[in-house]
Amino acid sequence: MTPRARDSLHPPTGAPGTLILLLLSALFLPSANGCKAGRSGALARVRESGVLRWGADEQGGEPFVFEDPSQGGKLAGFEVDIADALAGALGVRPQFVQNDWSNLVPSLERGTFDIAMNGLEVTPARADRVLFSRPYFLFSERLVARAGDASVRDLPSLRGRRVGTLASSQAWDLLLDSGALPVPYEGVEEPFIDLANRRTDAVLLDDIIVDRYAGRHAGLRAVADVADGRYAIALRKDAPELRAAVDGALERLIASGQLRAILRRYGLDSDRQAGLATAAAIAAPVPAVAPAAAHALDAHQLLLFLQGAAVTLLISCAAMALAIALGLALAAARMLVPAATGPVSAYIEVFRGTPVLLQLYLLYYGLADVLALDAWSAAILGLGLNYAAYEAEIYRAGVAAVPAGQWEAGQSLGMTRGLAFRHVVLPQALRVALPGMTNDFIAMLKDSALVSVITVVELTKRMTITAVDLRGWLLPGLLCAALYFAMSYPLSRLARRLERHLTR
Repeated sequence: MTPRARDSLHPPTGAPGTLILLLLSALFLPSANGCKAGRSGALARVRESGVLRWGADEQGGEPFVFEDPSQGGKLAGFEVDIADALAGALGVRPQFVQNDWSNLVPSLERGTFDIAMNGLEVTPARADRVLFSRPYFLFSERLVARAGDASVRDLPSLRGRRVGTLASSQAWDLLLDSGALPVPYEGVEEPFIDLANRRTDAVLLDDIIVDRYAGRHAGLRAVADVADGRYAIALRKDAPELRAAVDGALERLIASGQLRAILRRYGLDSDRQAGLATAAAIAAPVPAVAPAAAHALDAHQLLLFLQGAAVTLLISCAAMALAIALGLALAAARMLVPAATGPVSAYIEVFRGTPVLLQLYLLYYGLADVLALDAWSAAILGLGLNYAAYEAEIYRAGVAAVPAGQWEAGQSLGMTRGLAFRHVVLPQALRVALPGMTNDFIAMLKDSALVSVITVVELTKRMTITAVDLRGWLLPGLLCAALYFAMSYPLSRLARRLERHLTR
């Protein structure tokens, strides 16, 4: 047997081979697990493992799922209690799995958990992808506006206006259908902060959320309930036996009054919840828009991707300009002004030692009552302030690489230390610092994805929204990666050309 033939019978080794194996595992292991679950049955697998894994997002907060400080941080919430009761009825123990709310359905489909239960509304798009149990809570979509704004009356009055809600929710579909401009949020407190600070025109969310959070912000009023909906437990399409078992457990909880008791415990029970026991609630039509069929990436979505890339590039360029200017000022102050050394060092350590995501949250939401910046300004300022700390260190290292004799040469010509720094040392230091500056700009292009948490729809956020529309992540993800590469690779080539030019 030839060496080539022998090699073809064995897996590749070394770094490239390992990478190939990892990629193949990532592609095929989830499907293999799904096939195994399909053969053995989801209900049988749950009972064999003795665990019912349920997915939810703690960021949804009270009263869904939250950490109760009075119980030492133990999980609490009406859905936690329902999950405990369901697991008990199935003879297993519950296991909570943290997952981003907007990606609960994709994570359920790939087998991350057995059921998803976190205020998931029954919508046509979701019902086409997953199985739903009978409902465990009935709610209304509630419209909220500022107290002095009488122009917000109903869904038609929202056309062309910015309205905050959760992405991929029933309210999101209603807003798109009404011609409004929905603003996506990750959490339930943030939409009301923006509305109170006049960054948006209204908020449309489930009444259970409005009742808990809108009252915390002065000057807001509930306008009207514009649609009804229901929460149900989502299961994979290949789990009809598990769905039947969950339905049976819910039916017993409803018939015994245990479910209503759980709702009363959290102040959620009302006459409306009596409808949970009726067949009409189970088969009630979904009041959202018509089901949207899965479709391929089209020209309109490509244009939206390009717009997202333009947003990413504009924010990154503006933030980098701020970072360069501020970084130079910090570096110069640290080296030329002895009294500034301490404050500059503190600034650098604080901004390098804390996550940029946290800084964006504090700048946009934490300071909203003092400084109500719009989303773009907060994004540019947040990224610029953070990267200025890194730029200052790059310039300091560049100056340190310039021979001390250059300082002396400038001063021998009658220059002050400041003039010698500006005309003699700094030009040479920037040549040394150029690769680091380029790397920082490329890193900022990628870090700009974080500004989606303050409602900026940049390239990565556009990818996640499109992935939900297409019901698949591969094509949007590859297109997003290609656009990031198309923006960053020319920068690295330009930097190398500049280095060669400056060297000559």
